[in-house]
Amino acid sequence: MRSESAVLRSLPASTEVPAPPSRADRLRALGSESFDLLVIGGGVTGAGAARDAALRGLKVALVEREDFASGTSSRSSRLIHGGLRYLEHGHLGLVFESSIERRRLLHLAPHLVRPLAFIWPVYEGARVPRWKLNAGLMLYDALSLFRNVKAYQRLSLKQLVEAEPGIRSEGLKGGARYYDAATDDARLTLANALGASEAGAVVLNHASVKRLVLEDGKVKGAVVVDHLTGLEHTVHARAVVNATGPWSDEIRRLDSSQQERTGPAVRGSKGVHIAVPRSRLNIGDALTLLSPVDGRVMFILPADAFTLIGTTETATRAHPAEVRASEADVAYLLSSANAFFPEANLTRQDMVSAWAGIRPLAASGYHGNSDAGSASREHSIDVSPSGVLAISGGKLTTFRVMARDVVNAVERHLSRPHKKPVTHEQPLPGGDILKLDAELAAAKQEVGDAATGEHLVRAYGSRWHAVWALTRESPALAEPLVEGLPYRRAEAAWGVSHEMVQTLADLLIRRLKVAFETRDQGRAAAVRAAEVMAPLLGWDTAETERQLAAYAVDAQRIFGVDPSDA
Repeated sequence: MRSESAVLRSLPASTEVPAPPSRADRLRALGSESFDLLVIGGGVTGAGAARDAALRGLKVALVEREDFASGTSSRSSRLIHGGLRYLEHGHLGLVFESSIERRRLLHLAPHLVRPLAFIWPVYEGARVPRWKLNAGLMLYDALSLFRNVKAYQRLSLKQLVEAEPGIRSEGLKGGARYYDAATDDARLTLANALGASEAGAVVLNHASVKRLVLEDGKVKGAVVVDHLTGLEHTVHARAVVNATGPWSDEIRRLDSSQQERTGPAVRGSKGVHIAVPRSRLNIGDALTLLSPVDGRVMFILPADAFTLIGTTETATRAHPAEVRASEADVAYLLSSANAFFPEANLTRQDMVSAWAGIRPLAASGYHGNSDAGSASREHSIDVSPSGVLAISGGKLTTFRVMARDVVNAVERHLSRPHKKPVTHEQPLPGGDILKLDAELAAAKQEVGDAATGEHLVRAYGSRWHAVWALTRESPALAEPLVEGLPYRRAEAAWGVSHEMVQTLADLLIRRLKVAFETRDQGRAAAVRAAEVMAPLLGWDTAETERQLAAYAVDAQRIFGVDPSDA
């Protein structure tokens, strides 16, 4: 059994940033206290629901089988957007709701959510001609109540080519520039989990539900297995929320009151992205494109030193833990990008990483034989006969609304008086920044490296000072985890002490983007990270080797590319 060492407890204390209770204390509370609400699933919806409920005064427990954002919530297009393409399918309500949430998150988490300009080029014979695009963008701005970052702008052929010199000019008619926002999806999820913990919730990763506890046909909690020790804990809760996304039907199968249910409640849609060096496809703004392969909307997105190309959208029967990109997915994305940037001539060798996620679309959002692209992204809440509340569907942008709605349902289920949520006005952890530009300038000056300074502010917000303070106590922590990337060893120590990091994958895949930005998917960085984490987590030499081997398996599981016929 692993335990937290005295070394961890002796790390410099931050007077500004509260550390979560020790894992041992959280496990003890999980098994000994009674809760109003148990949330199963530590994706962005589950973490958001736990935070909302705790801030309303409910006694909350949150358990996640792997790590926060280990599924869909760390494998998105990293966008907070109104959903321009949803206009084509008539989902005006969702676009309106998403536009409001985009504006709200820009204020509640300015370090994690930042404005992003998009260019949509229009070619001769395109499915969406210029007049239709302009009409759609006018409606898009109207649905945001004309309070987007900036109003859309029409671009002539000359203006568009000046903005993106490498774009294919043959058949190009012009286009438009409009505005949405980018985010770090995994850290946005983590911020909600930390916010839940700081509001009093008992939050635990690497702990899964083995079975539900039913009394007289009603759910009263669950038996939870701690994956780090193998020990089981019975969690007593008056209400249970299933927020497991693509795993929702697995939890439903544990509910004996739903044994007769026919058909899945969630239908998975696989989305694949690839990353290439920015030097190989150096775009200015983000681009929204119609793939010449099948006409569906796709994005090319700037991501610091990298460019992201995505996404596919295909139905899948792959298990959520095993879903990966295939060679056919990679070929589709490369050929689509090359069609618009022929001089880039991207090849398979240019790809740094590829990954896939499953969008957990509500089965009710499909109409007849419609494909995943036209299925509704609106969320739904279902209550089983035993009282398990399940939330499905939705999108990253609207996670706060989904969390609000499911906590409202919990209040009704418990016959509690409604308490007004505060998540629409309370910043996420690290989001209490008055002037982001001033914070960025201060970090760059103190750290002495512009890229690292910017990264620290973007990742930790107002808490970056406390992270960097670790380097004053131990100068070795200022050394990079990966040469050429902005991540430092201090972040490994901070991850263990303040962000509930328990494994190398927690750190290198989700707290940081190392695995996405290195061709070995972080295997070399794992050795350096383990040097920092081992004494903090009580790993001896044998355990450290086991952890490194486990990381290699995780990296292959997530970033491996299947043969085209898989």
